[in-house]
Amino acid sequence: MSYLHIYQEHQPNTATFQSDDVKQITQQLAEVGVRFEQWQATQILALDALEADIIEAYQQDITRLKAQGGYQTVDVIALQKGNPNAAQLREKFLFEHTHSEDEVRFFVAGQGLFCLHIQDKVYQVLCQQGDLISVPQNTPHWFDMGSDPEFTAIRLFNNTEGWVAKETGSNIAKQFPMLD
Repeated sequence: MSYLHIYQEHQPNTATFQSDDVKQITQQLAEVGVRFEQWQATQILALDALEADIIEAYQQDITRLKAQGGYQTVDVIALQKGNPNAAQLREKFLFEHTHSEDEVRFFVAGQGLFCLHIQDKVYQVLCQQGDLISVPQNTPHWFDMGSDPEFTAIRLFNNTEGWVAKETGSNIAKQFPMLD
């Protein structure tokens, strides 16, 4: 079940807001410019579905987002449980960073924890199967895929370079709860 926890940036042990209600999550995130939606596949996907099949299943929503946001490229990233590089892959995203474009992710399967540092708050959003999140460009954030990640996500990009992060230099990510 997806959830949103909101913390004051200097109180990482006490959430001031918690909800697993999709309407409340969507509303709270919209107030700070973050898009959150839930999508449904137009066709049933096999567990071992190919990238092209995954994109085709969500093509209607992808086309809509591309038109609205000017996204140029779409791909699929997937990690399976037991990946021997899990710890190294997890570390790649566990520091506060920004991007010069929106970070758009749709979870086809599995889950991941997006942590957004907006003004004086930290918004922790657990995204699970069916959830789309769009983190606006230049928003400080980090991502936790967990210690034994398992997820498949569609990614949309404005640039053809793909995922490019700029470190903020803050150690705030180490202060807040992790996915597990």
